[in-house]
Amino acid sequence: MTIAPAKLSDPTVRAFVNAVNANDEEAFMTLLTDDATMSDDGSDRNLAQWADREIFSSHGHIEVQHESDGGRTIVANYRNDTWGEMRTAWRFTVAEDGRISRFETGQA
Repeated sequence: MTIAPAKLSDPTVRAFVNAVNANDEEAFMTLLTDDATMSDDGSDRNLAQWADREIFSSHGHIEVQHESDGGRTIVANYRNDTWGEMRTAWRFTVAEDGRISRFETGQA
């Protein structure tokens, strides 16, 4: 069963999902600390290049299936125009200012 973004527990993760689903790169980038990092399937990636390729130029979309860790870990069906749909896990580290300092994603 899908969890509507408005029902997600963590406000920063909620904003992240909304930004991805709206293909809103500006909103996405404002959610990240200046030194934010990320990994995909266990390998660190250049966040800006990865986001452009995997989210914005390929119309990424997240449908959350489950959340844990106060909403900072989610399992979701993720789809984009490049890879189609896959089951993914996302883990977010949120800084004291409410922005994401790191996220990790990969196939679940």
